[in-house]
Amino acid sequence: MIDRIIAFSIRRRWLVVLASVALAALGLLAIRETPVDAIPDLSEDVVIVFAEWPGHGPREVEDQVTYPLSLELQGLRGVRSVRSSSDFHYSLIHVILDESTTVAEGRRLVAGRLAVAGAGLPPGVVPRLGPDSPATGQIFWYAVEGGGLDAGRLRSLQDWSIRPQLASVRGVAEVASVGGFPVEYQVSVVPYRLQARGVTMAEVLGAISRSNATVGGQSVQAGNAEFVVRGSGRLGASADVGDASRAIVRDLENILVPGPGGQAVRVGDVANVAVGPGPRRGSLEKDGGEAVGGVILMASGENPLEVTRRIKARLHEISAGLPSGVSIVPFYDRTPLIEGAIGTVVGTVAEAIVTAAACVLVVLLHVRTTFIVAITLPLSVLGSFAIMAGLRRLGVVDVQANVMSLAGIAISIGVLVDSSVVMAENAMHRLRRHFGDDPARGDVRAVVLPACVEVGRPIFFSVVIMLLSFLPVFALGGIEGKMFRPLAFTKTFALLVVSGLAITLVPALCTIFIRGRLRPESASPIVRGVIEVYRPTLAFLLDRPAPLAFVLGATFLVGFAPVGSRPLLLATLFLAVVAAWMTARGLAGRIVPTLGLVLVALIAESSMVPIGREFLTPLDEGMVMDMPITVP
Repeated sequence: MIDRIIAFSIRRRWLVVLASVALAALGLLAIRETPVDAIPDLSEDVVIVFAEWPGHGPREVEDQVTYPLSLELQGLRGVRSVRSSSDFHYSLIHVILDESTTVAEGRRLVAGRLAVAGAGLPPGVVPRLGPDSPATGQIFWYAVEGGGLDAGRLRSLQDWSIRPQLASVRGVAEVASVGGFPVEYQVSVVPYRLQARGVTMAEVLGAISRSNATVGGQSVQAGNAEFVVRGSGRLGASADVGDASRAIVRDLENILVPGPGGQAVRVGDVANVAVGPGPRRGSLEKDGGEAVGGVILMASGENPLEVTRRIKARLHEISAGLPSGVSIVPFYDRTPLIEGAIGTVVGTVAEAIVTAAACVLVVLLHVRTTFIVAITLPLSVLGSFAIMAGLRRLGVVDVQANVMSLAGIAISIGVLVDSSVVMAENAMHRLRRHFGDDPARGDVRAVVLPACVEVGRPIFFSVVIMLLSFLPVFALGGIEGKMFRPLAFTKTFALLVVSGLAITLVPALCTIFIRGRLRPESASPIVRGVIEVYRPTLAFLLDRPAPLAFVLGATFLVGFAPVGSRPLLLATLFLAVVAAWMTARGLAGRIVPTLGLVLVALIAESSMVPIGREFLTPLDEGMVMDMPITVP
């Protein structure tokens, strides 16, 4: 089968080249559409439920809101556990899903159960789902500054002007306001005034709650015109532009409360009405000073780079309509980190292309052969992205493109290069034997075909063996699976692409680029020098393998010493001593390497400090964000 594929690729080489160009185009399109993030999402699949009960303490919230909701949510299909917390005036519940349930399905099931569970909660408590955003969804922070406005007015500008516009950006799950003071209209009732007027607190509350209303009055027809009748009782409805706050305070003061004996009492007669800051549960500090700002959460499955670009474009539009002197200043943006991660992979691929091409040029002394490596390597990377995008569109698997998955491509570069180098070199040797010192011209497909068939099957199955070695990684679950499965997927996809290219595109390119004068191996001084050193060394060690066993044993001892595992070091020492005794001749030839290995192990263990371990690669984003918590 493999031989027939190679033969077809060589006979129809331009068809294979066109198919490879199409693969490259699909890969470029997939790179543009693939969501790429720097930070791997290691969190569990969770659905957040939030319920507010203003004015009540944690104990009341726990007994009457959190506990009943938790009981209702525990029996859902696909739910592994339910974790909850109760705080002043709100309840927060985390519904942890098992691996067989997607977040979208979990949100649908939880929303259906909340519609039933809400009937047993206190009046006014309506549980709702949290934003559909991953744990790494905080992609953008900004501050609202300037204009000579106080923290309350900046917070109002953020809540009623900036936040709604940013929330409408495609890919944004939620925009949360941080810092400042929420502005509210405060009615402070004076008890002795109530007593003097004969009015109760309940009557004042009832009058205020009924005051802010609008009533429809149908319509009146006069002649050929129709006039809509409406009664506007909304607070501040008669205010001029820019005078709304004072108008609302004035309307609140003029609300009438039924008093004893049919007399009317104004709210302003029994209470003080003013605009003031509401209570807050946190603050935002930037560069040592208090600030007002917001945090933008990205929706699940979105591309953070694209969402950030849309956010910046919308901020540019919003800035034109802000009051004079007010500006929106971003102070956290994940774009540089993501671009840095992508740049690292691109740089690694470029370095590998240059290094492989230089090695081929130095060893084989043939410029056009380097083009085969330079074409195959980036094409395998593009093909892996095309497979990722195709599987995502089909709904088979959604591979996260992050630091770990991109590392899978980076670490497989050496393997990706090997197949094209081996096949190109074998084709060169066959052409050299056929043409000798004469330049290779004309149709060389008949000569290249046996050379490619000779090494095609070993190359293909060697890649398959490497693919099989990664199967245990796919069996990982939990945090380990989320961490390493993307790496295994991308490396597997790259190897799949390169295995296909090794028996299709590389043979076709060999018939196109490997032409002209081909020099023998001895023409390269580097190859000639290595052969002159390697052959006598190999002949000596084949007859006397004891030095080789000692060198290998010492290498393993020095390599395992930084791991910090004494049992592993002792087991390695034992195996090295056994190998030295089996390969050495005579008693002295066995004792000397044994003592040498023991000495190497003692020196390595005593002088080498164990390497530190990190589960997640540290990422330096160039900024510091601190979230202190104080005792209430």
